[in-house]
Parts: sequence; structure tokens; C-alpha cells
Amino acid sequence: MATRKRDVNDIKIRASHKKTAASPTKLRRPPKPVRKLRLPASSAADPPRDDTRRDQPPAPLRKARNVEAESMASDSARRLAIDIAAAALDKKAVGLEILDVAGSVDYADFLVLMSGRSDRQVAALAEGIEEALRLHGRRPLNVEGQKNAHWVLMDFGDVVVHVFQEEVRSMYDIEGLWEDARRVPMRMD
Repeated sequence: MATRKRDVNDIKIRASHKKTAASPTKLRRPPKPVRKLRLPASSAADPPRDDTRRDQPPAPLRKARNVEAESMASDSARRLAIDIAAAALDKKAVGLEILDVAGSVDYADFLVLMSGRSDRQVAALAEGIEEALRLHGRRPLNVEGQKNAHWVLMDFGDVVVHVFQEEVRSMYDIEGLWEDARRVPMRMD
């Protein structure tokens, strides 16, 4: 039995997207109507809007920043965050901030952020915090990044401490991520 060699023109491929007489046409749903949002009509009592800042919604729709609402954080966590900040200030920390993130995340109540000017100062800040809190009977659950000392992360349970070199801190911009978090004021007595 001799087999005939197939020619390229003998092969017929039917595309699935072409309509043929054998395949029924599919019924398509009509497109969903586009809902239009309506802004509330402005009244005469509303102050005129300043349209120079187009990257933010109008003032009534914006969230208030640093609203003095009741914090969900415990007093012991607040005291720990302040003790950490005091120990950091003893070691000349730069740009110290305490952020109240209670209710926003479940892993901590406070974030303590600070910078050091060099890797040696970052390591000294982390060691100074650890030593000062050891005198109060508190030890960190975990410490990461102490070897390179570009960014040292210390976990004290309800308080998480970030010790950065200044360049690394500006690159990660954690304050920008937590822009809406309450800041805990510190008195420099």
C-alpha cells in the first residue's frame, strides 16, 4: 500500500473564531451599563474649593491626619515604646518617631523609627536599646540585621523597632506608608 505524501495545501485547519455553517452562533450578552458617579451639589455654605492640589480628594472626603482619637494600645506598650525612644536618644538617634498603629495591624501596637549616621551608630543604637531594656527586665523576641547594620529590626512583641541608616530609611519610607498613623509626642526633659 503506497502512502501518498500530503501537500501543505491539503491540510485544512479550521479556526475556532471563524463562524462556519456547522457551528451555531453564540449569543452575546449586551454590555453592562456604565454607572456614573454624581458628586453632591455644592451649596452656598460650602467654602470654595482650592483646585491647585489635584492629587487629593476634596477636603470633606479626605481622612483627617493624626486625629486625637482614643488609642487601642495598652499603657504597658506605650511605656515600652517611650522607654525604647529614651534609650535611643541616649545613643544620639536621629529622626526618632513613635507611630501608634494599634487597630491598624495585629502584629504590634507601636512602631519606633530612628536613624543612625553610620553602620556603627546603627549597631550601637540597637545594642544600647537592648541593654537599657534588659535593665528593666525586657528582652527582644527577635533581632534581625545586626550583622550589616543597614536596617536593624527589633521585635519586642507589642513594639517593633526599626533602626535605619539615613539613606536606607529614605529609600523605604516607612513614615510614608504610615502617614495616617497617630504620632506619639515625646517630651525632651
